[in-house]
Amino acid sequence: MTAAPSPIAGLTARLLGLFGPGSVITDPVRLRTYECDGLTYHRATPAVVVLPETAEQVAAVVRECDAAGTPFVARGAGTGLSGGVLPRTDGVLIVMSRMRRILEVDVPNRRAVVEPGVTNLAITEAARPYGYYYAPDPSSQQVCSIGGNVAENSGGAHCLKYGFTVNHVLAVELVTPQGEIVTLDAADPGYDLLGAFIGSEGTLGIATKITVRLTRAPETVTTLLAAFPDVESGGTAVSEIIAAGIVPAAIEMMDALAIEAAEAAVRCDYPAGAGAVLIVELDGPSAEVAHQFARVQDLCRRSGAFELRVADDPAERAAIWKGRRSAFAAVGRISPAYLVQDGVVPRTALPRVLAGIEELSERFGIRVANVFHAGDGNLHPLVLFDDAEEGAGERAERVSGEILGLCVANGGSITGEHGVGVDKAKHMPAMFTPEDLDTMQLVRCAFDPRNLSNPGKIFPTPRLCGEAPGVRKGVHPLVASGEADLF
Repeated sequence: MTAAPSPIAGLTARLLGLFGPGSVITDPVRLRTYECDGLTYHRATPAVVVLPETAEQVAAVVRECDAAGTPFVARGAGTGLSGGVLPRTDGVLIVMSRMRRILEVDVPNRRAVVEPGVTNLAITEAARPYGYYYAPDPSSQQVCSIGGNVAENSGGAHCLKYGFTVNHVLAVELVTPQGEIVTLDAADPGYDLLGAFIGSEGTLGIATKITVRLTRAPETVTTLLAAFPDVESGGTAVSEIIAAGIVPAAIEMMDALAIEAAEAAVRCDYPAGAGAVLIVELDGPSAEVAHQFARVQDLCRRSGAFELRVADDPAERAAIWKGRRSAFAAVGRISPAYLVQDGVVPRTALPRVLAGIEELSERFGIRVANVFHAGDGNLHPLVLFDDAEEGAGERAERVSGEILGLCVANGGSITGEHGVGVDKAKHMPAMFTPEDLDTMQLVRCAFDPRNLSNPGKIFPTPRLCGEAPGVRKGVHPLVASGEADLF
């Protein structure tokens, strides 16, 4: 007797019929290309990958998944650092990389309309001839896609002054978990559904067209690199700069281990012997920048800086930023494997939290390199380990979790811009009560009552979104297995 085909096999056959083999991947070797994002610690091979080219095609894939009751995950460039696009082994991965057209650069209205596969930096390059740029600038801006930026509410070095993705998105066309194409606009009356969608990590639908705000390029940009003997004196400089009423476009710090990695990777030539370097960038009208810059230099010297470097032209600024922008990848030169974290603390708590991270490093025998947006207390500890060493990965994950606990205990958050994904879902109860988490899931249930859109992300325990009214017959299998609670 011939066995009936599996549900995913039937769905795959229908997808091949709709889109052809050029847009559907089923080969096991090719599928492994998509098994993780930039956080390689978490891996899963999708059952099938589809590469749509239009919103209508995305909607068609989602409708097929909805009809089959099959989970789906949308993926952009795969540069995320929280396991946010970890595939489902029993589901469909919808890869948006072919949707990469810049549809419009509307200079009079200071906006651009783009598809989700467009890279972050490509928007700035398209707007630059008109004297504009796109302000959010993740370190991976050369390769990360705007669709992923919307999903994670990405920030970047310049978010201290200019804000996150949510502050620069004016409208999103999206495909709902039921396969409908709708538009959410910042100008819509009523609830801020656009704000709810941005940062929802693919759990409320898939963005297919994004309208972003363009920012006028500043008259002057000046960048300072200050070298300090230790992180504490650099932190003092940060506090003094902010206390003086100066809001830099960016203010970034790297500790000695992060500097070591950057030197090994890109030869950034930062000052020898620095225990920390601080990068401060000011932009705006020339007279204002000149006045503030003199003050910043004075505050850095008074806080213990032993060397200052100033860059006024783009090439010099790029040289200063080279080490910072390469920091995450650079640690691969000094460690076989690493975990990236993304906690946030109040600026005043930075010295206390960094001391706590050092204590954790010593206690567990795990090195930690620190890179952070010092102006808003957004830490990116890089937890280094050798994955060939038995138990090292588990120790690194323990240190990573303890660091997030430190952040929360000091009035902070478990994420600033990388998202929760699968990596930090288990830490959500450290910040939120069960009632808080249930309330958040009411929003998910309103968009995706069947829990098919990127399931298993953000929330530590999935909630069933309810059943049709009437007498309940039996117990849902997920409830019986303890994998879900009835909501």
